[in-house]
Formats: sequence, C-alpha cells, structure tokens
Amino acid sequence: MRAAVPLLLLIWYIVPILTGTPPFILPGPDRVLQALWTHHRLLADHLLITIIEILAGLFLASILGWCSAILLASSRTACRFFQPLFLFSQIIPFFALAPILTLWLGYGLSSKIAMTVIIIYFPITSTLFDALIKTPEGWLELAHTMGASRMQILYRIRIPNALPGFASGLRLAAVYAPMGAIIGEWVGASHGLGYLMLLANGQAQTDLMFATVIILAALTLSLHTVVTIISRRFLDHIKD
Repeated sequence: MRAAVPLLLLIWYIVPILTGTPPFILPGPDRVLQALWTHHRLLADHLLITIIEILAGLFLASILGWCSAILLASSRTACRFFQPLFLFSQIIPFFALAPILTLWLGYGLSSKIAMTVIIIYFPITSTLFDALIKTPEGWLELAHTMGASRMQILYRIRIPNALPGFASGLRLAAVYAPMGAIIGEWVGASHGLGYLMLLANGQAQTDLMFATVIILAALTLSLHTVVTIISRRFLDHIKD
C-alpha cells in the first residue's frame, strides 16, 4: 500500500507529460498540491460544512437504524409491514430524491442531512436486523428453559450478540455518508465540498476540483478509520 501511492503519483505525473494532455483536462499532482495550498482556507471552510452534514446524518441514521432493526426483530407484524417499504426505498434512485428533498427542506443543511440519512439508513438497519435474527438457537432455547421473558431475551441476549453486526453497519455507513452529503450539495447548495466541485468545474479550475476530490477521499478514509477504531474498542470493552 505504501509503495502503491508513490507509484500512482509518479504515473499521474508522467501521463500528462507523455500524452500532452492540457492541465485543464488532467492537471498533474504538482498543480493539485499547489491548489491545495493556495485554496486551503476555501477548502477548509467548505470542508467544515460537509463534515457537519455527514456527522449529523450518521448520528440520526444510527438512531433510526437501531430503533427500526429492533422493531423488525421483535415484531413479526412490523417486519411483514415495514420490511417491503425499506426495500422499496432502495429502488428509487438517490439523484431523483435529492431535488425533492431540496424543494421540501430548502438549500440549507437539512436537505443534505436528510439525503445522508436516506443513503446510510438501510445498511445500518439491515446489518443489525440480520445480526438480531441470527442469534444462536441454543442460547434462545436455554433462555426459554430458564424462564426468560421476550424482552429479557431481546435486551440481554439478542442485542449484545448483534453488536458486531451493528458495528459493521456503521463502518459501511461511514463510507457512504460522504456520498449522501455530496449528492445533496450537487443538487442545490451554497456551501460544501460538492458545491465547491461544481463551482470549480464551471470555472474550468480542474486543479481545484481534483484537490476537492482528494480532500473528500481523505475525509471518507478518516471517517471510516475513526468509526472502525471506536467500534472495535467498544466491542472489546463489552467482551471484557
């Protein structure tokens, strides 16, 4: 991995020179690094807005996904009624929902947070729900033999056993959450990395657009790393 990054940078630097590709189509890494330094304040301002949207969406989706998965796992009626609706919500293209959310919630943070929640809600809910219904049968039979109630089985056996699945859903959500915020910003916004990408593209500032993409990739990788570390430490603490 460490050797791959310098190699990719070298290829990126050589390709425009060998092919004669103009900088406004494919800027070299030196131009992108210069854009990162020149526009670092502008990038930081828009990055902060996107981070707020992502974290707010991740927080709300985690709560909604947790509650929904427990409801589906604890009630067959709720599962039969709501599960098809959850699946149907994933059929609708996200780009079709973004303009509607912007129309309903405006051009502020709300529509971007809602878009983020919609994209990552299903992965969180489905992974936790799958983990809840896959509790080992031997544990459930033992709990029934000892006279445990349905709620006791849920909160003392099924939920603790499903926490690794919930952590897996959060790690997956950490990858998709930035995409939700960016899609919302592309449709309608005045701040954020997605807005800055469109602005740079419209002004033919390809180096700034590449710099924004690199910032977004670094943000996604950092968010996934942080969520992974926190979830692993939490699971280790639970085991201890």
